[in-house]
Amino acid sequence: MAAALLFLVGVAAVVGGAELVVRGGARLAARLGIPPLIIGLTVVAIGTSFPELAVGIDAALQGNGALAVGNIAGTNTFNLLFILGLVAVIRPLPLDSQTIRFDLPFIIASAFVLFLMGIDGWITTLEGVVLIAGAVVFTGLTVRNARRESVAVRAEFDGEYAPRVSTHPTRQVVVNAAMLLAGLAVIAVGADWLVDGAVELARLFGVTDAFIGLTVVAIGTSAPEIVTAIVATLRNERDIAVGNLIGSSVYNILLILGVTSVIPAGDIPVPPELAFVDIPVMLAATIACIPVFITNRLVTRLEGAIFVSAYVAYFTYLLIAQT
Repeated sequence: MAAALLFLVGVAAVVGGAELVVRGGARLAARLGIPPLIIGLTVVAIGTSFPELAVGIDAALQGNGALAVGNIAGTNTFNLLFILGLVAVIRPLPLDSQTIRFDLPFIIASAFVLFLMGIDGWITTLEGVVLIAGAVVFTGLTVRNARRESVAVRAEFDGEYAPRVSTHPTRQVVVNAAMLLAGLAVIAVGADWLVDGAVELARLFGVTDAFIGLTVVAIGTSAPEIVTAIVATLRNERDIAVGNLIGSSVYNILLILGVTSVIPAGDIPVPPELAFVDIPVMLAATIACIPVFITNRLVTRLEGAIFVSAYVAYFTYLLIAQT
């Protein structure tokens, strides 16, 4: 009970902290004159991935690198199959050309690179640097491509992330910066509790750290993406929903795992079940998006239901494999 409680409190802390980071960071960026479209595609996407970063660093520093890698693979599979499928079931998702021509190839390439890096059983510090460089390239290209977005897409992001009129702009900057810093602090503390609770649960139930990372930790740290995607879909802001899911998934591999691989001393181990089962499943989930995305540039309710069912089947396999 103590381990479960520590884990749940940790999840609540990282989710609440991520909300503060996203709100504070987005509003601060808006006050600094960054266009709303770029805020939505970069600041918010990175902000919703901060729980994965904090958990990954904490796990790696504690010598539980498999949990860190499993969290990234599990989170991306959950994002692309369950969350994307769920929002499509709620309301079919039309896709713009930028998503198909730029975001989709980038997430597939990122997943394939991670697969190649994990084959030898390790993610090295040098490979982490390569991943971070990829994140820089992705961000730069995202900013450049944002200038080519349609008026409708720009209007959608303007409505969500444009700076609000305030009679005390300086005070708002201070408040937003405080929210950002407070969110980072809460995430750091919550991640430590979450990892400690998760590792203890793994020992109590006799399962691997990778399994915990792929399942309960991945789902828990995906809560910000779930909330962002569902709220955006219900508001008919579907470009925001898709952009956040794809963007967060790219940053999870390139930036989050890259930083996680660089900070601790030594390489991060990738167990065989992750290298040859779970990471390939994540790669397959990204490849499955190709026919779905390019067919009428729409994710239908049926396709969404198939994605959700595929994730349920994968989750069931994980449970059976541990028994």
